[in-house]
Amino acid sequence: MHDLSVAEAIRRATATGRRHAGRWARAPRAQDALTALSCLALMSLDIPGLAAADNSLNGPLAALVLTCGAASLLVRRGAPWVSYAVALLFIGWLHELTLAQFALYSLGRYRGRAAGTLGVIGYVAFSYVMFTLPGWPAHRGDTLSSFLSLVVPIGVLAAGVGVAANRQDLVRALQAQRAETSTLHAVQRERSRIARDVHDFVGRELTLLSVRSQVLARRASGGAFEEGFEELSETARSAHRMLNEIIVRRGVEGAPTPGLDALPELAERSERAGTPVDLVVDGCAHRLSPIRQAAVHRVVQECLTNAAKHAPGGRVDVRVRVADGHLYVSVRNALPVSGPAAGFAPSPVSAGTGTAGMSERIHTLGGSFSAGPRGGLYEVLASLPAGDLA
Repeated sequence: MHDLSVAEAIRRATATGRRHAGRWARAPRAQDALTALSCLALMSLDIPGLAAADNSLNGPLAALVLTCGAASLLVRRGAPWVSYAVALLFIGWLHELTLAQFALYSLGRYRGRAAGTLGVIGYVAFSYVMFTLPGWPAHRGDTLSSFLSLVVPIGVLAAGVGVAANRQDLVRALQAQRAETSTLHAVQRERSRIARDVHDFVGRELTLLSVRSQVLARRASGGAFEEGFEELSETARSAHRMLNEIIVRRGVEGAPTPGLDALPELAERSERAGTPVDLVVDGCAHRLSPIRQAAVHRVVQECLTNAAKHAPGGRVDVRVRVADGHLYVSVRNALPVSGPAAGFAPSPVSAGTGTAGMSERIHTLGGSFSAGPRGGLYEVLASLPAGDLA
């Protein structure tokens, strides 16, 4: 049992260590530190050569200088030009090309193709100037061809890898942004669907509760329960108004749900698109509840869209009126000359969802809906209870 406990403890400790090591290795600062250490390790291989051929630095001083140069890579993400400048200094002073590889990669990775290209040009030009001056070590290229075959591939390859990594970063960022946008759109659509259901179903039930309470109050007129029924009716109306204010007027994300006030703008946009609109709205219709106004806007918007799609250029007559406690909406436009097969006929929407959506919204508010050709016109008629006018 003791051996099993020790083995389990070791296993857990190993798993924890791997988890922390993986998290640490993915951290940007940790990656920069590892990059600087890798660069220092590679440059340290040339410490004996620095003192023997390139300059008079001794071993400890050369190690200190190279450590300071590698430390410039710690800021390669925010300031890659710093490590690039240090790399050029090392080329001119120590004839050291290793740091230049890391600096050019950092330029391409964190500043893009233009910076990487400019960095390579500056690096090759500066190295060539140093090559033409006395003191360039033979092991760095004793002829121009050997020098170019050494210097140019180093710079181009390092910057090219950095630019490729930069492109990958951009692709990953774009994919993440698209995924986030898609998620937000899905959430928004679900919120809109839930809000519409609340508008339609809960609002309708509250309306029925208010009407039923008023009926009961009249039946109990003069009785002990009359005041209670009146209070219940007023509570239902108040809840309905609160529902309208919270969900309909404010909208899902703070934007108000379009109502009758938005119809003139809707008609104007249709006219600019080539579909003239004759819009007539009763003044008292603006006192309707926001739920009913939103339903009217939805119906008119869908009808204008269908008319522009199936009978472009034809005039559309829109009438919204309130009479005898009911709200009436009628939208008429001429059928296309080519006939039902080519235009706005008994099924005005190709997918069939527009008419179904209008019908559903009207029916959930206790109204009636019909759509179809009548006397050479395509006519959409909607009727629903007007409810309490504000």
